[in-house]
Amino acid sequence: MVKSEHKTEAIGILGGTFDPVHFGHLRSALEVCQQLELNHVRLIPCAIPPHRQPTMASADARRLMLEIAVKYVPQLTVDDRELHREGPSFSVDTLLSLREQFVNNPLFLILGTDAFRNISSWSRWQQILQLAHIVVVQRPDETLDMHEELEVWYHQNLAQAEDRQLSSGKIWPLNVTPMAISATQIRDELSAGNPVNFLLPDSVIAVIEQLELYQSKKQ
Repeated sequence: MVKSEHKTEAIGILGGTFDPVHFGHLRSALEVCQQLELNHVRLIPCAIPPHRQPTMASADARRLMLEIAVKYVPQLTVDDRELHREGPSFSVDTLLSLREQFVNNPLFLILGTDAFRNISSWSRWQQILQLAHIVVVQRPDETLDMHEELEVWYHQNLAQAEDRQLSSGKIWPLNVTPMAISATQIRDELSAGNPVNFLLPDSVIAVIEQLELYQSKKQ
């Protein structure tokens, strides 16, 4: 009797401040998981964002909101490794850590178009494709404008269907459901005392209310 070949699990990676996590993050992660037939997507909250202002909510609060948001979604899981690492949360260091843990697994780093356009400003950015694939998620009607160096790199490494089993090295453009939701918008609405229903899970809203996050300092 011939044994069936063991299929190595394919893993998605979505990093961010998640300050707070919202449906834009969650739906994109789930759709990438489905389209690329990944086993799961790891949501990785950063400790110190290299290209953004410091977070408003603490690391513990952001991790809690993520854990509550994905509690009943088996395709999504929370990975807090960046919260235990000192210094800026560089993606390449996270990928090195993941690659040590998942030596031969296909890894798919999920980026929005804005993040991808600026990837050449990231620490050791050209090392990223040695460690993982890159998934560029965009709205169906969105044009991905890039500077010349990035456009050449993009087309040189564009994935084909047969590249799905590779552990790293390719760029996968994917269309996802457009959701014009931002964490900044949510924080502003909360600070103004406005409702944020239908922008993020009710369970996350309950945590925000319980911990009194994002309230205006005037209140």
